[in-house]
Amino acid sequence: MGGPGPRPYVIGVAGGTGSGKSTIAAAMADAAPGHVLVLPQDVYYRRASDPYFDGVSAINWDEPGAFDTPYLVEHLDRLIAWQAVDRPLYDFEASDRLPETLRLEPAPVVVVEGILVLHEPELRRRLDLKVYVDAPPDERFIRRLERDVSERGRSAKSVIDQYRSTVKPMHDLYVQPTKQYADVIVPEGGRNVAAIGVLVDHVRARIGGAASEPAAVARAGARP
Repeated sequence: MGGPGPRPYVIGVAGGTGSGKSTIAAAMADAAPGHVLVLPQDVYYRRASDPYFDGVSAINWDEPGAFDTPYLVEHLDRLIAWQAVDRPLYDFEASDRLPETLRLEPAPVVVVEGILVLHEPELRRRLDLKVYVDAPPDERFIRRLERDVSERGRSAKSVIDQYRSTVKPMHDLYVQPTKQYADVIVPEGGRNVAAIGVLVDHVRARIGGAASEPAAVARAGARP
């Protein structure tokens, strides 16, 4: 996993639900096994029983407060300090954290991935490279539908209802505006092989000590 040395390089990957964030984060991790750690924002959802939701009749899981951002920042700070963390495991069917955790060892590159990674100032100021993954709304919805039905035990109707009531409105209100903070914008999401290649090369360069600046990554074609 590497060892204590220069501060780990932290990449934030944000974008709408189903845009291909996880695909891009995985590609960067696969490019340098053992040297890139992916920290997903969605395992830091609050429990449905969290006092934050007291008095709420229907929980909005797509607004910033649904995430326990201080907990995520605490873990990120420890990884930046070359300390291991026990990150949560989240049960999306029960909307609760599991009693078990997953041990994560620090790595030279940390990728924080999630819909609102660029929304939170406390996260943004810790990021060395900020990436926004863009994709057409219809494709994002289809991917969300397929994922939630096959992986999270949801019915198609519940996914559609949630998309209409909170996912789409919260995307327009909170997610889409964070594109302004991005150093690199990846159009067409996880299908953009050229842009993914640029990010993978950048990660390899960072690990190899011949890091290029984020602006150079953008000039190479990742930003339209």
